Amino acid sequence: FTTTFFLYGQSDLRTLFNIVPLVYLFFIPGITMGLISREKGLGTIEIISTLPIDDRDIVVGKYLSAVALIAIALLTTSLHFITLSSFGNSIDYGAVFTGYLGLLLVGSVYASVGMFSSAVTDNQVISFIVGIAIIFVFWLFDKVLIFMPDLLAGTIQYLSVEYHLSNISRGVIDTRNLIYFGSVIGFFLFLTTRLVESRRWS
Repeated sequence: FTTTFFLYGQSDLRTLFNIVPLVYLFFIPGITMGLISREKGLGTIEIISTLPIDDRDIVVGKYLSAVALIAIALLTTSLHFITLSSFGNSIDYGAVFTGYLGLLLVGSVYASVGMFSSAVTDNQVISFIVGIAIIFVFWLFDKVLIFMPDLLAGTIQYLSVEYHLSNISRGVIDTRNLIYFGSVIGFFLFLTTRLVESRRWS
């Protein structure tokens, strides 16, 4: 991550911001795969469902715990930022802030995907694989644009997580990007809640 500093006397976190989404591909399915599937496998989901707690609250609570873990993981990378800020002479603090914000939002999206994958099955391995597959599709959208007809390119690009992350990482906090992240998170948490509710009545 310090390559640009030693080569050009400048410091940034672009390499880190490019690598983290790839790490997410395996890290987030790994931390979310058992959030619900483990409860199903042990049979404790039925016990939890009998408590005076809405299924939505159960899902949101588990989701927030995953997001908190992702935030802590991102926080550990601040050591690199502190190192660069100590030696670098041209740090764009605004870009650093929006870059971390973008990574947290992407992590939040992938955590919602992981929650959904965990609710689909009571097998944690299958949940892990399904989570990776869905996240990979979101990551792939931006890579297949050159093969898409113009009629579909705009839609596919908007569905791409990388497209919105790149906008925010450049310091452009557009409401369209925030709406995208919020909509995807809400969609997968909604599906997860429906799956948990169906378990209650099955």
